[in-house]
Amino acid sequence: MTELGFLPFDADNHYYEATDAFIRHIEPSMAKRCMQCRQRLLVGGAINRFIPNPTFNPVSKPGALDLYFRGKVAGSDLKSMFGELDQISPTYRDRDARLALMTEQGLDAAFFFPTLGVGMEESLKHDIPALTAAFRAFNRWLDDDWGFAYKNSIYAAPYITLADPQWALDELNWAIGRGVRIIVMRTAPVPIAGGLTRSPGDTMYDPFWARAAEAGVTVAFHSGDAGYGKYIDDWEPGGAFEAFKFSALRTITGDRAPFDMFAVLVCHGVFSRHPDLRCASIEAGSEWVQPLLKKFKKAYSQNPYMFPSDPIQQFRDHVWVAPFYEDDIRGLADAIGTERVLFGSDYPHAEGLAVPVAFINDLHGFNDQEVRLIMRDNARELIGA
Repeated sequence: MTELGFLPFDADNHYYEATDAFIRHIEPSMAKRCMQCRQRLLVGGAINRFIPNPTFNPVSKPGALDLYFRGKVAGSDLKSMFGELDQISPTYRDRDARLALMTEQGLDAAFFFPTLGVGMEESLKHDIPALTAAFRAFNRWLDDDWGFAYKNSIYAAPYITLADPQWALDELNWAIGRGVRIIVMRTAPVPIAGGLTRSPGDTMYDPFWARAAEAGVTVAFHSGDAGYGKYIDDWEPGGAFEAFKFSALRTITGDRAPFDMFAVLVCHGVFSRHPDLRCASIEAGSEWVQPLLKKFKKAYSQNPYMFPSDPIQQFRDHVWVAPFYEDDIRGLADAIGTERVLFGSDYPHAEGLAVPVAFINDLHGFNDQEVRLIMRDNARELIGA
């Protein structure tokens, strides 16, 4: 934008998946074990309600829930909060139409993440061959429709699960061959056979982390269905995860997954074994960051031998964070450094900003140089662009 003197880089944009996103490239023998999309989404043969309408037509207006997420209006009836829905726009599914819109919006580039895709791993974790087949198909669709570095402006992130370590490494290498700059994963333990889980910090996943670090590929952890509902179910049975299904307890505990994930990456040695690895936390807010740093400080002062180096410095060296616009962004910058804070609008989602660059209006207490870092330079430095 001319008034800024530079064009911002949005670290959190989204597309709305085509109805054949998981189907177009699926192996026929796996089709019934993976996704089937009609008016309802079937995953593994069961109805999946992560997104109420998987066709995304009609769809909410961008920023429809802005005031709700700022805590300025109370939520009661979800339908009325969303207001009038729109017919789906070509800009949500066509990359050239989206590039034209980005020009109108004053954006230079953006990371693009799934809307539906971030909620699908949990539903297939019991069937790892189906899980990997589904996301192999999804990533080929993503490459078809969006590309991984389209015109150096749209950086779409393929989804990778560690459930099959060799598949994860092969999929990463395939994406690197297609010019990928950023991938996306969920903040959750790795599902393994027999319904069990394993830490992503287990050394068996080191070939994957090492390859991402070597290739300069950023690993983004985006909010979605992290499977944490099972822990809340112990206190408050709630059934399967559904977007915009609220309860007081689930709202208050909603940032446990990123807290735990980044604690694991530090405590289980991923960052110390892979000093060039770069990670980002996207659409998980930042209220969990300072409590985590406080825990790191206490644990390190009490038992420094448990860590190969200062855990707070490990976090600051390896992790970039995209806060919610309603967060204490100045406090986050003071805790991890302004150079690790990313501007993310969540456009065109209802809970995001209707005008992406309006994020600048929430950068209170930052000077011009810091604003440019957050709104542009940090994202470019993150992927070496």
